[in-house]
Amino acid sequence: MLFNSVEFLFFLPIVFILYWFVFYRSIKSQNVFVIAISYLFYGWWDWRFLLLIAFTTGCSFVNGLLITNCRAKGDVRKAKLVSIANIVINLFILGLFKYYNFFAESLVSLFSVWQVDIDYPTLNIILPVGISFYTFQALSYTIDVYRGKIEATKDPFAFFAFICFFPQLVAGPIERASDLLPQFQRVRIFNYSIAVDGCRQMLWGFFKKIVIADNCAYYANMAFENYNEWDALSLLLGAIFFTLQIYGDFSGYSSIAIGCAKLFGIKLQSNFKVPYFSRDISEFWKRWHISLNKWFVDYVYIPLGGSRVSKAKVVRNTFVIFLLSGLWHGANWTYVAWGLYHACLFLPLILLHKNHRYKSGFDKNKKIPSLSEFINICFTFMLVMIGWIIFRSTSLVHAIQYIIAMLDFGQISEVKLPLFSLWIFLVSIIVIVVEWWNRNEEHEFKRIIPNNWVRTIVYCLLISSIYISFMASIESDNTFIYFQF
Repeated sequence: MLFNSVEFLFFLPIVFILYWFVFYRSIKSQNVFVIAISYLFYGWWDWRFLLLIAFTTGCSFVNGLLITNCRAKGDVRKAKLVSIANIVINLFILGLFKYYNFFAESLVSLFSVWQVDIDYPTLNIILPVGISFYTFQALSYTIDVYRGKIEATKDPFAFFAFICFFPQLVAGPIERASDLLPQFQRVRIFNYSIAVDGCRQMLWGFFKKIVIADNCAYYANMAFENYNEWDALSLLLGAIFFTLQIYGDFSGYSSIAIGCAKLFGIKLQSNFKVPYFSRDISEFWKRWHISLNKWFVDYVYIPLGGSRVSKAKVVRNTFVIFLLSGLWHGANWTYVAWGLYHACLFLPLILLHKNHRYKSGFDKNKKIPSLSEFINICFTFMLVMIGWIIFRSTSLVHAIQYIIAMLDFGQISEVKLPLFSLWIFLVSIIVIVVEWWNRNEEHEFKRIIPNNWVRTIVYCLLISSIYISFMASIESDNTFIYFQF
């Protein structure tokens, strides 16, 4: 089920009423209800996917108990083997559904270079929605239990609710058991102010997705499909529109998910912090898809030695996590190249010891960035945009040809993008500026105009824009981009 669908418009209020007025009597009843409606939400695409997520969840739950039992008996070696077994099972499932055909086809292509033909069996399977998200969430639980950072839960209902909680199930944020699981183990009490704030955050998320991302997608798709015919300036605008689209799409989903969770007394972590105001690539990755970045740092980068090893190993560790990040996004060489591209951008920062220079963020009292900061922001935005071209392209050849054509400013002719695109671009800039002003708040739409009448007008404008954009694109495929990951 999509957040931006008519079904969800009816689903959410019904679930909200049942949650607080029927299943409020006990933690267990609320958790059982969360599991039921989450499985309904997830199974809306294909009920067969439910078997997979149930298997992953059940294995991880049992694994936590087995690790605890082994440690209680003093058998550390067996506890390690048990945890490794569950990690292998989860990664095997992820690899089978997401990467098998990709690596098999790549192997065939490699052998064909030497004119050697090999046969391989293909798997005619559909990639389960959000499999990377809930798999990583389950893996973090297993690893944290083994490390002794958290205790294994004996409550299967709380654990299943932790893995399948519908707002963040298919596109994150990727939550840690230490943060989210305890919330399903204690009584949730309805808080009106938090619920209202959640609605406000959801409204902002819907605006970013439906008004910004979906409209930007129309023009971005035109540019990437006609890159052989368009001039450099048109392609540059197309790349900018995709850069705005993917932010509006993914951060919009995160805002909806976090706001929706508040309606049920659950707090999720922030996943974006004005990433397009980053002054270098290192800061960008502290602000973009924060939950995934933290996951790779905690479970891959630090175990490899992190930054406390030789410079050569720091470089190696950086390339490893960006390579894995690229692969996490999908089974295509464009994603691998995108990850390696960002690793290369990190390289000079590491060698010059500048990868932590913006660790403290912007001055909270600063109204606008300084001139030098603005130049760095624009330069970083350009580098990120080039990375998004690689990310969006269907192949590496497509990406290279697009970038070359975009940089050929000797062939500028009439801009191909419709005039209406200018309005979308200006609205996108307003959204980014509003988020800059709210950068120190809990979320991007937390602090708004205090005057009640003006605030009501703003709400009405947002809702009207969402409705108009939604009705205009109701027959289009407006699935969230990160659902495929």
